[in-house]
Amino acid sequence: MTDLFTISSLLNIVINRLDMKPTDWIITRRSIRKYTEKKIPAEQIELLLKAGMYAPSAVNKQPWHFVVIDDHNIFDEIIAVHPNAAMLKGASHAILVCGDLHLQHDDGYWVVDCGAVTENILLAAHSIGLGACWIGIHPRENRKAALRKLLDLPDYVEPYALVSLGFPAEEKETPDRFTPGKVHYNHWGNPYFK
Repeated sequence: MTDLFTISSLLNIVINRLDMKPTDWIITRRSIRKYTEKKIPAEQIELLLKAGMYAPSAVNKQPWHFVVIDDHNIFDEIIAVHPNAAMLKGASHAILVCGDLHLQHDDGYWVVDCGAVTENILLAAHSIGLGACWIGIHPRENRKAALRKLLDLPDYVEPYALVSLGFPAEEKETPDRFTPGKVHYNHWGNPYFK
């Protein structure tokens, strides 16, 4: 019965989003911090992880690891050490994106690669009707140390970002963020848009 429910839910999401282009998903994505009590099916979590793993990385080193969390006791512990993680209280899941220092192309590249992974997860979540919020970890050493200890991460694995996930219990307007004055043409100070 669960499989049939999951397939039906996924089909409804796809049908409702057929009129959206990928650029719409990018522009309409918002940070969602309130979630319903509905649990995200494992298939959707796997899809988000797959989307993350298809991010570009320097020299295709793919220096990432993930910790999928759905234990609310762990959420409570994270909230206790992270001042901006309160949305985990109502989340179905969270994905911790981590960088592997042994796999990165060169010193510091894991940060850029994990940023691409995190954005892919956020966009994939929005595209299938889930709410998500990027909870910053890197470069705050106290947050990284707390998560490393809490989740038993090896010393060569750096916590980068935590993405809270759930079915959205809020809707947000899409603000106009297009700022032509920030676009330059060939040289700084030469406006692209006149």
